[in-house]
Amino acid sequence: MFFDSHAHYDDKKFENDRFETIMKAYESGVTYILNASSNIASSIDTVSLTQEFDFVYGAVGVHPHCANEINDNTYVALRDFAKDDKIVAIGEIGLDYYYEYSPRELQKLHFAKQITLAKELDLPIIVHDRDAHKDTMDIIKSEQAKDTGGVFHCYSGSVEMLKEVLDNNFYISVGGALTFKNAKKLVEVVEYVPLDRLMIETDSPYLTPEPRRGKRNDSSYVRLVAQKISAIRGIELEKIAEITTNNAKRLFRIK
Repeated sequence: MFFDSHAHYDDKKFENDRFETIMKAYESGVTYILNASSNIASSIDTVSLTQEFDFVYGAVGVHPHCANEINDNTYVALRDFAKDDKIVAIGEIGLDYYYEYSPRELQKLHFAKQITLAKELDLPIIVHDRDAHKDTMDIIKSEQAKDTGGVFHCYSGSVEMLKEVLDNNFYISVGGALTFKNAKKLVEVVEYVPLDRLMIETDSPYLTPEPRRGKRNDSSYVRLVAQKISAIRGIELEKIAEITTNNAKRLFRIK
């Protein structure tokens, strides 16, 4: 039993075999999938996916890449989507200073506003943080995101930053990057993180783990991430699967 806590099945890379790929993952033992959104169109697709598959849950929100698309109607739409019982988080939201497809100040503005929305709706947040650790933590603290909590997806920070993340009521999620040869810092994080704050993901169709790197990712490969954690922590794979599944269910309030 695995919980892929972050995937993007609304992505066009699944256009030709979306249903088959999701069902293949389920049949391989992935009994929960959370589909994260990147903008309003993606959020609409996410809601549809949660209606089509009993085991798929969703997060709605606007990714920092798309911050320049946001207007007042965006927040009206997100509130409406969040009324659905299977929408269990706001995300993915945050900051991305690597690509800067949207201006930094606009990213920061709408990260803060979406945290406010999450607090209003009493939903956790899914945080995207790429090359923006200080500003991400500053906004989480200033907006008191501790009140809702959430998860740093594809965590890429240090052990030192992890302490701040934990202190602010957040989990971390790790994906295929943990299996890469240059993942020394992330291995140290996985060695340190309390097991009750750890989740696993694929970020499908991206970040495919070894030995499948270079191919399209899907939720069936989340097992490879769990296997790497099992090796690092010296804990049986089945126990890692159980722990990370229960953590995700607790954060997203899935019974």
